[in-house]
Amino acid sequence: MQFLPTDWSRIFALETPLGELLLRAAVLYFGILFLMRIMPRRTGGELATMDLVLILLITEAASHSLGDYTALPDGVFMILVIMGFNYLVNALSYRVKFIERLVSLPPLQVIRDGRLLRRNMRREFLTEEELMSYLRQQGIDKIDDVKAAYIEGEGKVTVIEKKSAGK
Repeated sequence: MQFLPTDWSRIFALETPLGELLLRAAVLYFGILFLMRIMPRRTGGELATMDLVLILLITEAASHSLGDYTALPDGVFMILVIMGFNYLVNALSYRVKFIERLVSLPPLQVIRDGRLLRRNMRREFLTEEELMSYLRQQGIDKIDDVKAAYIEGEGKVTVIEKKSAGK
């Protein structure tokens, strides 16, 4: 029974060409980012879409480098490329408004002056019961008490209460 490998170069040598790894990482990153962009906002929970994509792909690349690849650098390189794309997209979305609009969803209003905006709710597959649950979590029991409510880009519902005369 052997405890350590005899061929260390096999573990630390790249098996897959760097260009192929780069292309695979790019297609996965931008493909999943695009698919998450067209999904309803609440799909990703309360993580920003780019954060969710980053975590998903890093765990996938790490799992392959632990088992599927026989060479560790393939998995490490994939993780570095994915992290690099995430950094690049974050930096570009900060500096270029067009890219920010591509990767970040704007808030979507679902209540205006105590009235449900059912069309917007349908777009996000948000039922009235789910919306009421969010309002109760904020300590609001009636829709009439809400000036505005939005589904934010990362899926969280934010609420602005009406100012009552006694306050």
